[in-house]
Amino acid sequence: MPDLEFLIISGLAALLGAVVQSSVGLGVGLVAAPVVTMLFPSLMPGSILVAATVLPLATLAQEMKHADLRGLGWAFGGRVAGTPIGVWVVAAVPARALGVLVGAVVLAALGASAWSANVPRNPGTLATAGLIAGATGTASSIGGPPIALLYQKESGPRVRATLAVFFTVGALLSLLTLAAVDQLPLRQVTAGLALTPFVLAGFLVAGPLRRYLDGGRMRTAILLVVGTSAVSLIVRSLI
Repeated sequence: MPDLEFLIISGLAALLGAVVQSSVGLGVGLVAAPVVTMLFPSLMPGSILVAATVLPLATLAQEMKHADLRGLGWAFGGRVAGTPIGVWVVAAVPARALGVLVGAVVLAALGASAWSANVPRNPGTLATAGLIAGATGTASSIGGPPIALLYQKESGPRVRATLAVFFTVGALLSLLTLAAVDQLPLRQVTAGLALTPFVLAGFLVAGPLRRYLDGGRMRTAILLVVGTSAVSLIVRSLI
């Protein structure tokens, strides 16, 4: 059973991340992963991956019909290819360098999005985003930004539902792959399960924020969440 310090600190981070993800489509990994990486590195990435598997199911219960399943088919192809890369990174790269690397990748994707007013969404970009998401998601549990940036101009329900499908399948794939190569200790799984009540509570209290962002504010919220999380991860890793 995780200790009280982990439950309080990581639980609050997971709660906040769940509020953000339940509104924007991504957030549990972005908000909670830097906190757990810095304070409880031995519990990464499995603990956040487990928590990130549960929350999207609540989103899908409400908004499944809005998911872009066709586009996700290409993204999942890249996700499968990127997952082994993430497993290798977990085994080979020190935690501090890993945080800087993942943050830099996210910022690069954000910069490319800001540079181009219209980010093309086609089989090539979807597969590439899926590959990057597979690598970074498996290595650090932060895999949402590449996909979110491709859907940043869609409606709130479409963004949330599409990302929820991607996160559910992707997180399960990462967990199974990590377990297959003996990189998923039981203590990480237990810690992730302990965070589940916090992420579900975050989903329940996020209703008003979802409605606010759905009023034409979704793209700004996505860019803000992605950029803030990347900078935070880099700074925390360097410190």
